Amino acid sequence: MRAIWKGSISFGLVNIPVALQNATRTEELKFRLLRARDLSPVNYRRVAAVDGEEVPWNEIVKGYEYEKGRFVVLKDEDFRRVDVEAADTIDIVDFVAVAEINPWYFHRPYYLEPGTGGAGAYALLCAVLRETGKAGIARIVIRTRQHLAAVKADGNLLVLELLRFADELVAPTSIKVPAASRRAGTREVRMAKALVDQMTQPWDPNRYTDDYRSSLLKLIERKVAAGGRELPGPARRAKPATNVIDLASVLRRSLEQGAPPRRAARPARRRGRRRAA
Repeated sequence: MRAIWKGSISFGLVNIPVALQNATRTEELKFRLLRARDLSPVNYRRVAAVDGEEVPWNEIVKGYEYEKGRFVVLKDEDFRRVDVEAADTIDIVDFVAVAEINPWYFHRPYYLEPGTGGAGAYALLCAVLRETGKAGIARIVIRTRQHLAAVKADGNLLVLELLRFADELVAPTSIKVPAASRRAGTREVRMAKALVDQMTQPWDPNRYTDDYRSSLLKLIERKVAAGGRELPGPARRAKPATNVIDLASVLRRSLEQGAPPRRAARPARRRGRRRAA
């Protein structure tokens, strides 16, 4: 796996050389735009706004619009010149309990691989974070943007998880939540708790798979086998009514039906599986 960033973790006078590795991958199906009459692929073109001419990649530069219609060009060395130290350092400014961080702030995880000569300090920081249940809150510059991040321990591995800044979360002030016409009764609360207990399982991420993607792949395979012809649509199941009048009776029926059967974990798909044209 190729490192996307190399630098060091810094806190106090401690400096640990590390490399950042992707910890996730996106398994989205990729589709091409086609002309309907002959299925010819439609390509995206990079055209200049002033004359509509197509622009090759080697003539494209990055520019910042500081006034309407006026730009200043920034080159790669300009981005590196902003703050050399910040660009290659995971600068830990605080340590906080992981349990205190609202999950809403977590955004994207990365693996931290120890660099040459950093194994001892890497293992020490990992052990301290693991035993204290804390995370190092840090700043890191990746490409051209500074991120807030949390350095956490996962077993013997250090993980860096990008965080959202507080001003990136939208306050729910515009959300109108209707006031309940009446408070939940003791009997309803008791049955609701029983239903939650009945459906509770130990956390196992392998239980949860992308069913929509799997169904879409099956549909694509059926269309390929049918030569691209239209397929008959399945009968859609009627959705249950949303205007629940007697909540207690709904809870009682749910308890009588029991928890949904546990589905066996599916093996992860290989990335090399044939994709749709």
